[in-house]
Amino acid sequence: MSYITTKNQYVTVAGQQIAYRELGKGKSALPLVMLVHLAATLDNWDPKLLDLLAEKQHVIVVDLPGVGASQGKVAPTIPGMAEQAIEIFKALGHERINLLGLSMGGMIAQEIVRIKGGMVNRLILAGTGPRGGLEMDRVTGKTFRYMLKAGLERIDPKRYIFYNHDEEGKIEANKVLGRMGMRRAEHADKDMNIPGFLTQLKAIKRWGKAAKDDMRYITQPTLIVNGEKDMQVPTENSYVMHEKIAGSKLIIYPKAGHGSIFQYADDFSKELLAFLEA
Repeated sequence: MSYITTKNQYVTVAGQQIAYRELGKGKSALPLVMLVHLAATLDNWDPKLLDLLAEKQHVIVVDLPGVGASQGKVAPTIPGMAEQAIEIFKALGHERINLLGLSMGGMIAQEIVRIKGGMVNRLILAGTGPRGGLEMDRVTGKTFRYMLKAGLERIDPKRYIFYNHDEEGKIEANKVLGRMGMRRAEHADKDMNIPGFLTQLKAIKRWGKAAKDDMRYITQPTLIVNGEKDMQVPTENSYVMHEKIAGSKLIIYPKAGHGSIFQYADDFSKELLAFLEA
């Protein structure tokens, strides 16, 4: 089964229905749980990347409370979102996981490790940065600026948030957005709601303004990934995390930005599978 035709499943957590999808069940000893970016639902994962990973991994993606088809409310803080995620993982029957966080999902992933480090076997931080890092508190302003630019051109805001603003970036964006756009209505998640989106933005700004993090609590094998020109969460943050997390591995993809793991789906999937199987 391909991710593009994978429908939502639901698990009850604290009396609320939480949406998730999974592929490749039984293909790995531990599941690879993936947390998505700001304003995103289950439909915003690149189906090509998930299909490649699911060839050898049990992959799980979730809508946190208040996101997509999940009931409940978006937590007002990044640590609050981490607490929600931990309860969802437990409800799905997993006390030990491999964890990938993309952008805001990477912020949540860091807080999951801080709260319950023993749950995470291996950690992947993509297109993200540390608490109190460079321009982490400016994500809100950048998001609205890129949304306005895209709105004037009547295109998907992810074109400018995730990909370089040159012609080559346009080509790469169209490839990935085209793959995501192949999902049919009967397989689709619900859209992100505006109040939840605004709550996420405030949570990111609060986290970005918090005290700088030494990240010493992250002791599990960690893979850090970004494009060489991430304009949403500056690539400099990836180098800082690499310096702070002992033994971490850093991959920087050329001519790419915030969406490097989708733009380089073939290369990244190979790197990630090797990292998980090491």
